[in-house]
Amino acid sequence: MALKSMKPLMAVVVPSSPPSGINPPANLGPHGRSLWDRVTREYAIDDAGGIEILFQACAAADRAEELRAAIDRDGAIVQTRAGLRDHPALKHELANRAFVARSLQRLGLNLEPVRPTTGRPAMGLGWTPPR
Repeated sequence: MALKSMKPLMAVVVPSSPPSGINPPANLGPHGRSLWDRVTREYAIDDAGGIEILFQACAAADRAEELRAAIDRDGAIVQTRAGLRDHPALKHELANRAFVARSLQRLGLNLEPVRPTTGRPAMGLGWTPPR
């Protein structure tokens, strides 16, 4: 009696790139969109809370860049009736940048990003065995 060849019941599918996540909100500016794209390309964020934290961080990145443009236009030091002062937007720019950094850290994005393959990194990237 001859054995019939059996088709495999399951196949392993390996994605060619890491998951891209979800589409960015339409109201992000160029800097926020860039941050969104970089984060979702390297990390898998799929829960509602994480997506909202990422959106808020990206919106804060846009705001920080708007403030940076105003500071660059007016100068870091401005003349007032009382004399020279720091630009009032300096502290707000710094607060927005700090918010972005804290938000990304709360998402755990200071950890290793998702790689398209499993296992150890390829040889030649860091430690090499003694010869």
